[in-house]
Amino acid sequence: MDFTTARRLNQLLTSVYGDILRVEELALRKSQFKDISIKEVHAIDAISMYEHKTTSQVARELRITPGTLTTMVNHLVRKDYVMRLRSDDDRRFVRLGLTRRGRLIYRAHESFHRHMVESFAGDMNDEQLHFIEKALLNLQAFLEFADPTAKK
Repeated sequence: MDFTTARRLNQLLTSVYGDILRVEELALRKSQFKDISIKEVHAIDAISMYEHKTTSQVARELRITPGTLTTMVNHLVRKDYVMRLRSDDDRRFVRLGLTRRGRLIYRAHESFHRHMVESFAGDMNDEQLHFIEKALLNLQAFLEFADPTAKK
């Protein structure tokens, strides 16, 4: 790849990353969920609607410390997005779950990403999508190599 192409691709990747975060934040501000940050939405996404995870599991997925997540969860509990679920067998064992309001923002965030991916894929055929997927896997492999704490 020549220098000009590499530079243009780098600018596009960097720009798209920033644009995704900005547009996500803008969509959030225009919604009924004005009291929550995009980082908190990503924590809700990691907590998931479909399973009850421990704080350690969610912190590992988000690649933040358990203490940082605990602070975030405290805010999300106060805002009625997340609940702590204590085990009947051992009250010290806590899993995280989403409240009704948490499930609403989870679905809205999921919908945003689904629409974004559909728009990105546009009218590409399967072969073109395969090349895009391969390129993204290559990028992911580079990032995981550069950051050993990255999700595997």
